[in-house]
Amino acid sequence: MNESPESTPSNADRLNELTSWDADWTGLRVVVTGIGVSGFSAADTLIELGAKVVVVDAATTAKAEAQADTLKIVGAVDVLLGEEAVKALPLIDGSLPELVVTSPGWRPDQALLAAAKRKHIAVWGDVELAWRLRERAGRKTADWLTITGTNGKTTTVGMAESMLQAAGLKAIAVGNVGTPILDALRDPVDYDAFAVELSSFQLHWSHSLSPVASVCLNVAEDHVDWHGSYASYLADKAKVYENTQKAAIYNAEQIETERMVENADVVEGCRAIGFTTNTPAVSMLGVVDGLLVDRAFIAERKDSAAELAAMTDLGPVAPRHMVANALAAAALVRAYGIEPAAVKQGLVNYLPGAHRIQLVANHNDVLWINDSKATNPHAASAALSAFQKVVWIAGGLSKGVNYDDLVKEHAPRLKAVVLIGTDTEALEGSLQRHAPDVPVIAPPKGDTEGVQTAAGDAASPIYGETVMAQAVASAAAVATPGDTVLMAPAAASMDQFSSYAHRGDAFVLAVRELVEGQATTTEE
Repeated sequence: MNESPESTPSNADRLNELTSWDADWTGLRVVVTGIGVSGFSAADTLIELGAKVVVVDAATTAKAEAQADTLKIVGAVDVLLGEEAVKALPLIDGSLPELVVTSPGWRPDQALLAAAKRKHIAVWGDVELAWRLRERAGRKTADWLTITGTNGKTTTVGMAESMLQAAGLKAIAVGNVGTPILDALRDPVDYDAFAVELSSFQLHWSHSLSPVASVCLNVAEDHVDWHGSYASYLADKAKVYENTQKAAIYNAEQIETERMVENADVVEGCRAIGFTTNTPAVSMLGVVDGLLVDRAFIAERKDSAAELAAMTDLGPVAPRHMVANALAAAALVRAYGIEPAAVKQGLVNYLPGAHRIQLVANHNDVLWINDSKATNPHAASAALSAFQKVVWIAGGLSKGVNYDDLVKEHAPRLKAVVLIGTDTEALEGSLQRHAPDVPVIAPPKGDTEGVQTAAGDAASPIYGETVMAQAVASAAAVATPGDTVLMAPAAASMDQFSSYAHRGDAFVLAVRELVEGQATTTEE
């Protein structure tokens, strides 16, 4: 059943009272949009709380059908799948819903969400729901440290988690990082702290968070298609600082993040703390003589600094952006009261995730680096900055961004560019304008024909691996000792791969097969 023309009576008072697990959620009519990881978790939680839940999703895959069956078994009122299911608000027991809980990727102008706005029905994200459920009788309430940024979120949240654990605390990285925050809340472990990774989508649908400390690592043009404009994207990113209790942490090398802090409505007494990969001023963390140091959370900060860690603690490859991420994580946990020794040990213990400046091989004095996580120009720029002479593998779904500034900045370090992706026009145009002397190796003609993109069906794994094998072979043909072959696409992956992880795995496989093949040839 679809929405009725009548608007629902205001239920703001009831929603305002829903601020703990033990509040009265019974009978609350809720539509959950999306049956993926976060949507399933939200629906499952609300059903456990006694709400009347209807879940909708456009997907009709076998996985979606299986998820739907599970939710019906545990008590969902209904699960509606298919394109028609997401075009209008469903009724629950003959009435409009009192609340919509949306998966973060759903755009505000999506038909069902737009209908909810017209009917004055509140829309929350899974993170907003989790914040309201964080307090539960008989359970410890975990403190939140929140992290956003165009790039570096997952690395920073992982570093913060490692530092907190090195201090002996029960801590977990949650949110956009992969572990749904609602699942962590229902975990029987009494966590001391959550390191919460927040995308701009999740922040858009969040309203009442109040973290102990927060940080926006950086901002660059991204997801403009979702937010409608870069200004709207920045406004949603800035929400990470709202109601911060102790420390609003900003990137001293990017004025936009500092302005976000200046304009944020924080809790009285909250400090503004900067981080920089240069020498820090007072109330900042930074780098001095190869050491990560703290001039913010020590009593003698006017004329001294506390050593936190050495650059070498970050591993064999420590580009500037990784140092910045480490400093941001350190600022978060230092605001929380973690000692310097735990910061250092946390960095030593931290294992970087795959597909982020991942050293795949050093063969014949050529470095092969997988940075498939670089899904936009800002991330690719950070990766390119770490190396001097680069054969660059790039391309994919551009999401409407411009590559001119990226190419202009890094043209001097480019030895050659190997293009992947079904539509390379924007990147090729920037290369022609700003790096006309750099050889560009385009995909073999015909390779991009007849391929379905992520807007519909998932890309073929076989297709993606073939594309990457060709790209790696092309890069190997031009790379010489002293070069770095860097796969940092500056674009999303779903035109030729199922995810950035699939793209990275394909690169790793192709490089290893290349190295093994060259070794066999040498032995013969």
